[in-house]
Amino acid sequence: MATIVAAEVFVTCPGRNYVTLKLTTSDGVTGIGDATLNGRELSVASYLSDHVCPVLIGQDADRIEHIWQYLYKGAYWRRGPVTMTAIAAVDVALWDIKGKVAGLPVYQLLGGAARDGVTVYGHASGDTVPQLLDDVQRFLDRGFRAVRAQAAVPGLERVYGMRKGDGVTYEPADGALPSEEDWDTGAYLDFVPTYMAAVRERFGYGFQLLHDAHHRLSPIEAGRLGKSLEPYRMFWIEDPTPAEDQETFRLIRQHTTTPLAVGEIFNSIWDCQYLITNRLIDYIRTSVSHAGGISHLRKIFSLAELYGVRTGSHGAGDLSPASFAAALHVDLSVPNFGMQEYMEHLPGYEEVFTTSWRFEDGLMHPGEQPGIGVEFDEKAAARFPYERRYLPVNRLRDGSVHDW
Repeated sequence: MATIVAAEVFVTCPGRNYVTLKLTTSDGVTGIGDATLNGRELSVASYLSDHVCPVLIGQDADRIEHIWQYLYKGAYWRRGPVTMTAIAAVDVALWDIKGKVAGLPVYQLLGGAARDGVTVYGHASGDTVPQLLDDVQRFLDRGFRAVRAQAAVPGLERVYGMRKGDGVTYEPADGALPSEEDWDTGAYLDFVPTYMAAVRERFGYGFQLLHDAHHRLSPIEAGRLGKSLEPYRMFWIEDPTPAEDQETFRLIRQHTTTPLAVGEIFNSIWDCQYLITNRLIDYIRTSVSHAGGISHLRKIFSLAELYGVRTGSHGAGDLSPASFAAALHVDLSVPNFGMQEYMEHLPGYEEVFTTSWRFEDGLMHPGEQPGIGVEFDEKAAARFPYERRYLPVNRLRDGSVHDW
């Protein structure tokens, strides 16, 4: 029996902040997990260091489900983004260890590959429609089979989701204090169908097209957006409205057949149980790092399978390579896979994280390295100290704080 003898937390900023948990067993095997919570990184780091790491020492590293239940039920204060992100880091690190001990990639421990590769979508954006079209072309030229399209709304100074300059990704957490963005729902609803029409007119229907509304719409506005986008055969509209009142998705369903995806800010199976069991969504977007790790994410996806809901895991650059790799292992193994978000990490990450995944013809594969296939360089991480960053605040033109 190998026990956990060390649990260490590292906060590093190779382009953006990441929190990494490293576990070491009495046999000298190490495993890592991602504990990053965008804009609240130190909260999870503290939760791990102050409350979780001490109780892991001496635990049997083989008992993944037991440790998950111990951390979830034993704390009494259940769920929430900080708690579930911390549990996820532990869970993924234990799966990483188990894979290394077995000499197998984690997806093999989950039942093996259910497909040849994982379809991922890239993030195309532009300050103007011509810029967006050029960016879509860039992703298609690289072999992507699916592209998310976002364009700056005319008249609004800043819109979340736009890449800066020629960078491979956007960095939403970009200030020592929160930045502020204006919002005009009417202008957005009028504009989006025009650039989706332009995308389809130029490139046709030979690839999947996605869009993120980022919680900004009321249910009836979301229904209007979905209806207006039906001619362009969207793969999904992501996060059309805040999901606190989940009954409102029934109203959206009444007004559009455009598929709906939601869940990147969900933390547990209880957050999405109603939406799934009532078939109010088509894709569940919970992520391995924010929903309790591989163990709990598999339960969510198994529930979704029963109701014809497919997966669409969050995979933005606010999650470290350890999280993305873990997601690929789950994606490859589950029967109801739909799509995986893929936002490339900012330059510098490769000095801290060594990855084994590969991209070919629009498909990602986690690779055959035992465990999750990601290694963490502590010395390199120390060269990139933490930098306080916030996500932006969204306001209407009258100054009211708005959903985003």
